[in-house]
Amino acid sequence: MGLGGLAMKLKVLPPTLRKNNRYLTLDIKSKSNISKDDLVNIIWDACIRFQGECNTSNFNLWVMKFYEMEKTDEYIHYKSIVRCQREFCDEVRSSIALATRYNGHDISMTTIGLSGTIKASQKFI
Repeated sequence: MGLGGLAMKLKVLPPTLRKNNRYLTLDIKSKSNISKDDLVNIIWDACIRFQGECNTSNFNLWVMKFYEMEKTDEYIHYKSIVRCQREFCDEVRSSIALATRYNGHDISMTTIGLSGTIKASQKFI
């Protein structure tokens, strides 16, 4: 409740004050099952190890979508859409490419697409 019993409505930030985001489409191959939470841990760990905590805090990382594509005898194939801040796309991409192991299993992550909207990034999936 606001003042005098009136509900106060939150104002939406105008586009000029919002952070500019980019959406990375990732191709992930793993020898073991991973969940969306595991992917979050993998990405954060890779970024912190390569870029440091102070720089990683500016990335505005968020796993937007996570898909399991196929299972084979050799690996399990996933695709994901990850949001990051526009100015730090290259740092995030390099950090993700350096992640090669998770819980003692091999993992391979590559960026297959970069776009300004989630809808545009889904065409890479």
